[in-house]
Amino acid sequence: MTTLPFTPLTPEQRRQFDEEGYLIVRNVLDGDTIERLIEVGDRLIATDIRENRQQEVPGLYDGFRNVIGMDDVFRPLITHPVTLPLVIQLLGANLQVSTSHLIYRWVDAPDTPPTRRLPGWHRDNGRTRLDLGEANYPRMGLKCAFYLTDLSEPKSGATLMAPGSHLLKEKLHIPEGQADPDNVVEPLLNPGDCVIFEYRTWHAGGLNLRHTRKAVMIGYAYRWLKPMDYIRQSPDVLNTMDTLQRFLVGERVDDGVEFMPNGSWNPLADWCSEHGVMADRLGA
Repeated sequence: MTTLPFTPLTPEQRRQFDEEGYLIVRNVLDGDTIERLIEVGDRLIATDIRENRQQEVPGLYDGFRNVIGMDDVFRPLITHPVTLPLVIQLLGANLQVSTSHLIYRWVDAPDTPPTRRLPGWHRDNGRTRLDLGEANYPRMGLKCAFYLTDLSEPKSGATLMAPGSHLLKEKLHIPEGQADPDNVVEPLLNPGDCVIFEYRTWHAGGLNLRHTRKAVMIGYAYRWLKPMDYIRQSPDVLNTMDTLQRFLVGERVDDGVEFMPNGSWNPLADWCSEHGVMADRLGA
């Protein structure tokens, strides 16, 4: 298995994630990586490919789901040595990739109302809240949003966050006449920064008056939750992956044939044991 280094989750990061539902990790991607991701992202967006495309508003919002299956430049993000250790410490070891999403958000017209949100306020993995209800939606997953462009000034298209909204037992309240909740946060980010946020955290796409916002979002959830944008990666994709990457897309990576209560060997659990991290949230 590819060696995964240990990036400690600080007490302040755990507090913020538990209480506010998100945290910001600075300088995760280096310049060369950003350049490669943008090069491939630009090429994909310029195609007429429809498979796995998510183009909610042509000319304003475009992208692809299961982007790790489209080009190998995206695959190292699922085992990134800074973010994956943090994800394990936040959720535990029983994980898989639930989605990988390339998103391009173009500039709004100058006369766009400042209240425009694209997409609007929502929780991710919405099928869960529809099936279980807002009050019964547990912590089941999170996203690592890697930003490739400069969002250091307001109104650059950053994903807006509603701190603490992951704990709500009802829909997010937005006061009449407002576009956002009173405690809205617009993260100011540099290229290479990453925002890690819970699926339950209410968020929305902010107004963009500057330049095309480019991002790649990698979602993780528990292995008993069906992925959002794939059932199984193709053999061609699996053949390019190392052991840890294969495990994270739901593959069995041991040679055992006997039944195991946990499904199969879990390399993330071994990593937890090596670094003194609780592999199960119940033990945290």
